[in-house]
Formats: sequence, structure tokens, C-alpha cells
Amino acid sequence: MNYRKKIRLGDVLMSRGLINQNQLNMALKEQKEKGRMLGEMLVELGYVTQEKINDILCEMLNIEFIDLQVEEPEENVRDLIPEEVMRKYTLVPMRYDKNNAGVIQVAMADPMNILAMDDINIITGKQVAPYLANASDIRAYFDRVFGKKQAQNIAEMYKKEQGLVQEESEEEKLRKEDVENAPIVQLVNSIIEQAARQRASDIHIEPFEESIRVRYRVDGVLREVIEYDKSLLGAITARLKIMSGMDISEKRKPQDGRITIIVDNREYDIRVSNLPTVYGEKVVMRLASKEGFKKQKSDLGLTPTDLVKFDNILKNPHGIILVTGPTGSGKSTTLYTALSSLNSEEVNIITVEDPVEANIDGINQVQVNNKADMTFANALRSILRQDPDIIMIGEIRDSETAEIAVRASITGHLVVSTLHTNSTANSISRLADMGVEPYLIADSLVGIIAQRLVRRLCECKKPRLATAEEKEELAVDPSEDIVLYEPCGCKMCDNTGYKGRIGIYEIMTITPKIKSMIARGKSADEIKEQAIEEGMSTLKASAAKYVLDGTTSMSEMVKVTYEVEK
Repeated sequence: MNYRKKIRLGDVLMSRGLINQNQLNMALKEQKEKGRMLGEMLVELGYVTQEKINDILCEMLNIEFIDLQVEEPEENVRDLIPEEVMRKYTLVPMRYDKNNAGVIQVAMADPMNILAMDDINIITGKQVAPYLANASDIRAYFDRVFGKKQAQNIAEMYKKEQGLVQEESEEEKLRKEDVENAPIVQLVNSIIEQAARQRASDIHIEPFEESIRVRYRVDGVLREVIEYDKSLLGAITARLKIMSGMDISEKRKPQDGRITIIVDNREYDIRVSNLPTVYGEKVVMRLASKEGFKKQKSDLGLTPTDLVKFDNILKNPHGIILVTGPTGSGKSTTLYTALSSLNSEEVNIITVEDPVEANIDGINQVQVNNKADMTFANALRSILRQDPDIIMIGEIRDSETAEIAVRASITGHLVVSTLHTNSTANSISRLADMGVEPYLIADSLVGIIAQRLVRRLCECKKPRLATAEEKEELAVDPSEDIVLYEPCGCKMCDNTGYKGRIGIYEIMTITPKIKSMIARGKSADEIKEQAIEEGMSTLKASAAKYVLDGTTSMSEMVKVTYEVEK
């Protein structure tokens, strides 16, 4: 078998009609700027799927694909190659070849990397049989196997260094530690990088009497990943303050900051919040990948019916579109997706946000700054003089903002915004509570989208029959045998039973009948009943569909729809 065969991936994809010359040129340009593999750039730009690239590479090179989320390398073989070599070439030695003890099978992100194969040959004295593996899976494997050990080693190095240099103040040491190889810099970078690779949305660094606990929020659930000695707290918090632009000497007041960092060639925007507690300063970081906000509408989890409703609402030339739900329910992603679909050179889109969560080309984004008296309301007044077609308001928080939003929509602008309410109908009551007259709400509203995120069951899920109570909850025939799925737990999902999340939606189109009911001041319950009669699928009904098709579990449905149904 010829393992040293070279193929030009771009040419092969073009010859099969999967990409065109313009797309290849764009990917090559991005590849040059970011220094990444062409395949990764083509996937990131949405031109082709990773699975399609894997199939073509395996076929052309006559090799097999290894899924590192499922297969585990043999330790005696893995230990043949130093960790730094594995990280340098993004590869993992898997096992000895059954037919030839002089050959080791190696999972590689780039199975055409001859230099890597030669280095392994020199280090081990063995020939390499390359297998293809996803680069992201290999990096996640490194974090899983070497992450904790690496972090603890760095922590020990820092403590030793601290003992040797007692005479310097902590601030002086940290100013020096802007060099990349300083232990505390490496430790903080390691905490952030591992969180990004594990798909965490938040990092919590929490001080206690004797230790520091680090937890990641993955798929909406917090879990502890590592514990450090309390002596590291000052250095970790000071390093994060330097990175996020906070005042390093202020330890008694809460502070906020921001970090932009690149992990595996993907840019992350991190909001940092610092809070003094009885045992020291607690730091919470919220991670947002810029690519994460650039989803297609079809990727949000909308059913075909909901997708049609969503598109129809967005076609309105003016009016208010509200996206509602609690913190962390995916409202910002839905708003950015809506704006991206409306974004064209014919329209002027201006946003006012606190904070701006992701930059979108072609859209004018304004950051709220209360110190400079740039509040939502003041920014909106200025925006209305900027000839906008579409205005996005990060959140309607007070009566002043609500009133300006309503007036803007009535005077011919399309306004999209978020509101913290439980359901679509409750949003109408909330606007009324903010002092907006019912007839103005009726005139301005064109659609309300309530949403939640439910965790997807991993492939290790196990089936069981539904109980009588569950059938009633799911509104299905009690005499039928209904199969539901429960979380189980395996290596792929880190023994949680869940992997990833999907949105559930309740989309209320403001029809003439509902408009009339709003203007007459009807209750939220009456409006909801009318909307259901007109074909609205509730959050509970949307979640039930995912329970019945095995996408999520009964416990997830109950958790996310409990407060809606009370």
C-alpha cells in the first residue's frame, strides 16, 4: 500500500462537483491567512461536510477512518511516542498491525504528512500505517488523557517558582508572566482551551477554604473538571484580570472584562465576571465562538412547519419580532441567524447590544455604555436618525426602551429583540406591564418566538416503555405501547448520557384575530388558546415530539417546560 501518496483535495472536490473554483479560492485565501488545513477551512466556510471530505480522503488514499470518540488507543502503543510529538503533528498511535509487528497503526489529522511518519519511524523504529481521524477528535483526546496531568504539572511548576522568588510582589511577577511559557499563563490558557474543546459555554473558577474548584457548563449542566491548591488563586485571578483589562489591584469590588482568544484556529469572545466572595475572588467566563452565531436557519432545530412560520414572520417589512426565553436558551443565536438571513446590501441593519456578542459583516453594531450615557433608550433615539430599515435591540428591559421600539416599528421599521418571559402569550402581558398601551402592542407586534434548549440523547441511549402518566403527559393514545429513551452514559458523552442540544420552539404569528384580542386587553391564557386553535405548537408539544422520536428524554422535557405549564 502506498502511504506516501499525495492528493490535491481541492482539485478532487471540484472534479466531483462538490465545490466550485470561487469557493476553492476563498478557502485557499482563508487557509493562507489562518495557517490551517484546507479541509478544515472548506468545512468551516460551509462548502462541504467533514464526513464527505473523510470519505474522499479514505477512498483516494486507500486508508480507513478511525473514530476517536469510539475507539481507544492501546496504552503500550500510545506511550511509544512523546506527547509533544503527538501534539505537534496532531496524531495518536493506536495499535500494532495484526499482520506485522514492525508496523504501528496511527490515527492522523493529515495522513499525507510524510515528515510526521518519518519522525515516528525514527522515534519508534516502526513503520507507520496511517489512518484518518478528525483533528477536533484528536485534540479532545489529548485533553481527556493529558489535560489534568498537564494542568497539575503546570500548577506544581508555578508553586516551585513562587517559592524561589518570594521577594517579588505578585503584580511584578504577573507582569513578567506575559511571556507565553510562564506557568500561570500556560495554566490559564489550558483551562480556557480545554473548556472550548469540551464545548463549554461557561467556566467557573471558585475559591473555597482549602482549594479552588474549576467547573465547566456543558450542554447547560455544570460539572467539576479539576481542583487546585488555594495558593494559586491570586495568580489565576490576577492573570485573568490582565487578560480581560480589569484593574489588577481592585479586589473588593465586582468587575467585568472581555478576552478574545484563538483556540484551534477558532476565535472565541469571552466575557469575564469577577466577584469577591468570603474565600476570595470567584471568576466566571462565558465563552462564545464567533462561528457559533453564524448558523443556518435549518440548523436551529425548527420543524418544517415552524421554519415556514419563521420565514413568514421575517418577511414583514415593519413591526416587532420578539424572541423570548430565560438566560442560556439560545435567544441570541436565533436573533443573529435571523439578522444574517435578512442581511443584504439593499437594507441598513443597526443593532444596539449589551454586549455585542459576535461581529457580523455588513451590520452596524452599537455597544451599550452606561458610563457614557449610551443606554438602550439613548442609543435607539440616535439609531432612528441613521435611516435604518431593520433595528435589533439586544433586550427590552424597561418601559422607555419598549416604547421607543414600538414607535419605531409603527413608523416603518422592522424591530427584532429579546424579552425574558416564559412563553409567547406572556410577552404581551410583559409589554403591557411596562406601560405600553394594548392598542400599540396590537399594531406593532408581528410575531413572537419562545424557545428553550433540550439536551440531545447520546447514541448510547437505552429504550423503555412509557408509563401511563408519561403517555398522558405526552398526549398520546394510552392503549398504545410507546417506546421512550433514557440516558445511559459512555465515553462519547463523557458518561452524561447526553451530547449537544437542540432548540424547541413556540411560534406565535400575530393574526388579525390575535391582534383584536391584544387590543381588547384579553388575558395571556385566552390569547394562547386562540393561537393554539390557529395551529401554534406549544413548547411542551415541540418537546414531546423530540421525546417520542428519541432525540431527548422525558426528564429533559419536564425540566425545560415545567414553568411554562404551571
